[in-house]
Amino acid sequence: MAEARALRDRGHGAFVSYSRKVFIPLTRLCRDVCSYCTFTRPPRKGERSYLSPDEVLEIARAGAAAGCREALFTLGDKPELRFRAAREELAELGYATTIDYLVAMCRLVAEETGLLPHANPGVMTADEIAALRTVTISQGIMLETTAERLSDKGGPHYGSPDKHPAVRLETIRLAGELAVPFTSGILIGIGETRDERIDALFALRDLHAAHGHIQEVIIQNFRAKPDTRMADADEPDRDELLWTIAAARLILGAEMNIQAPPNLSGEGFGQLIEAGINDWGGVSPVTPDHVNPEAPWPAIARLARETAAHGKTLVERLAAYPSHLGLDRWQDKALHRSILHAIDASGLARDDRWRVGGSTPPPAIGTGGAPRNPAVADAIAKASDGQALNEAEVVTLFNARGPDFEAVCEAANRLRVEVSGETVRYVVNRNINYTNICVHRCGFCAFSKGRRAAQLRGPAYDIDYDEVARRTAEAWERGATEVCMQGGIHPRYTGETYLALLQAAKRGAPGIHVHAFSPLEVRQGAGTLGMPIPDYLAMLRDAGLASLPGTAAEILDDEIRDILCPDKLNTAQWLEVLSAAHEVGLRTTSTVMYGHVERPEHWARHLLRIRALQKRTGGITEFVPLPFVAEEAPIYLKGRARPGPTFREAILMHAVGRLAFHPVISNIQVSWVKMGEEGVKAALAAGVNDLGGTLMNESISRAAGAEHGQEWEPQKMDAVIRSIGRVPEHRTTLYGQPPRDQIARSYVAAPLEPLQQTTLRTA
Repeated sequence: MAEARALRDRGHGAFVSYSRKVFIPLTRLCRDVCSYCTFTRPPRKGERSYLSPDEVLEIARAGAAAGCREALFTLGDKPELRFRAAREELAELGYATTIDYLVAMCRLVAEETGLLPHANPGVMTADEIAALRTVTISQGIMLETTAERLSDKGGPHYGSPDKHPAVRLETIRLAGELAVPFTSGILIGIGETRDERIDALFALRDLHAAHGHIQEVIIQNFRAKPDTRMADADEPDRDELLWTIAAARLILGAEMNIQAPPNLSGEGFGQLIEAGINDWGGVSPVTPDHVNPEAPWPAIARLARETAAHGKTLVERLAAYPSHLGLDRWQDKALHRSILHAIDASGLARDDRWRVGGSTPPPAIGTGGAPRNPAVADAIAKASDGQALNEAEVVTLFNARGPDFEAVCEAANRLRVEVSGETVRYVVNRNINYTNICVHRCGFCAFSKGRRAAQLRGPAYDIDYDEVARRTAEAWERGATEVCMQGGIHPRYTGETYLALLQAAKRGAPGIHVHAFSPLEVRQGAGTLGMPIPDYLAMLRDAGLASLPGTAAEILDDEIRDILCPDKLNTAQWLEVLSAAHEVGLRTTSTVMYGHVERPEHWARHLLRIRALQKRTGGITEFVPLPFVAEEAPIYLKGRARPGPTFREAILMHAVGRLAFHPVISNIQVSWVKMGEEGVKAALAAGVNDLGGTLMNESISRAAGAEHGQEWEPQKMDAVIRSIGRVPEHRTTLYGQPPRDQIARSYVAAPLEPLQQTTLRTA
């Protein structure tokens, strides 16, 4: 058991998972007659043998209302081959076989409720597995045993043709060939020997080695049930179960998901964790375990307590594990939208209903003290000491949950106190997005306009230079010290256009700091003039550009950029522009846009690339996490992205940013537009020391569906900061002290004049 525990921890860390499911017993008919089964029964006069579509939906909807993600369909093997009543009822329903009807009911549940079906229909052909694959997230069949003698006369499987080991192994093999995430396992205590259990585990290991499709192995203990032929048989004791779990872990390795049902082990079921399991299986808050009705599910709160008592954190998964949610390989395209809607960046079930830019209050963040995962504690200690983390260590921090998550936030906040004390800074500024016309079609962007983007919010526009000057002057009069200018990549813009925009802003307010032009715009401007990027940046600097926003970064990993923005600048080109800016004396921010198609390892690579740049140039002023606003984003509307980060992930991006960048980047900023007031407060308690800008006109996040307004005036900034006992302070873009007259003006600012813009009817 000790060796099994260590192996499990190497593969799964501090987590033990479960799936919140609803149990749908489509039919209790079965052509097999296992000696221990109380689930199946023969047809009864006057009773239907199959659930009707309405009954299936009623159960599924109750599960969805209770927060379930999985619809577990359980049924007997091919009852129509034994019972005339089954054939007749299937014909009335309009189906030839039980599997045909199961496929239809899985599709109905998925389409009507959003639950993701998992099916256990027994032995199947390749065609049947393939048909189910189009409507299920995963499938399964218990191998139970490879001991053929248990199918002989007097054995528990006598008279049950579908329980012969060879046919069950063939079903598992076919599922592997068809790339179906598959559940299997063994049933212990039905007369097999320990050697025979080991043989069965080796058989599963070999099938998985060939196809990689066995996502979990269940170690299930036999329970004697009244009114069965094995009612008086001895049940395996706890030690026998623990030994078998440990043997399974040693045979199947660190990465395999090994499960034991908690409801079949009685009091102290948490001890199974000590033998090497990392999963409790499906647990239903709605329906009983129809296979073992005498053994009720533990309440999920109790499951969490028992798990914590053994030093682990309970996490929720879908019916398919994260290891088997590589959608292009493992799941049919028809299910992708529902799966992406249900998972977080790690492939586990989303743990809250919060949405970026929305009005749903975020969940509370607790204070948990010491982390449970030693790897989290080690990474925190290393980062707090100012040492650079490696990719695996950053990923470990991003995967923190429960007490580990709270420990990461607390560590980030301690560093924040050390670096910047209790002061929270912000700049009074105005956004000017001078055009939303863009030649690029980035999947995450609901702001840009092109010929094919007329359905997105608002018309195409192109602001003239006089309006840029007017808005800048107005911002200066309202106390702004900065104007932030960015726009789409307009097909008619050249390097001269950006110079003219810069000159217009300086004409409106000569003393204002112009923070402008994404690396993408800089690259476009230099390219249209045939100039090296450093030379063009020097030209912009000499014309009045004071700093650059480090936007257009998204995720600095080309695997993700090829999905999000394949025709945009790549990772090396983004880093090249920022490096060149720093070399000509221009400071920049740095950003990340997260919560769409990427995973924690991509976040880690992004942070480490920014840290390496900063270590070399020292030109980055702050790190600004920008959570993906999904509502109007094309890639989300097409069903190809998650609906933004969870709240835990959003807070972690700020906290891990503080840890990973210490001590080379001192300022971690939160976007109030995306996070909202309560999100801002939570981020301020997790390492953040900066609220960015008052903005005056925010349009990019609003175009994507954010609801948090277009301006937070200084009074609002001050109130939010003071509400958590911190000290507000105005700053300049480069973290200096603004003139007192500008600070004073910002508190008595007049309302903004209506915006004027030249609207272009065609892009």
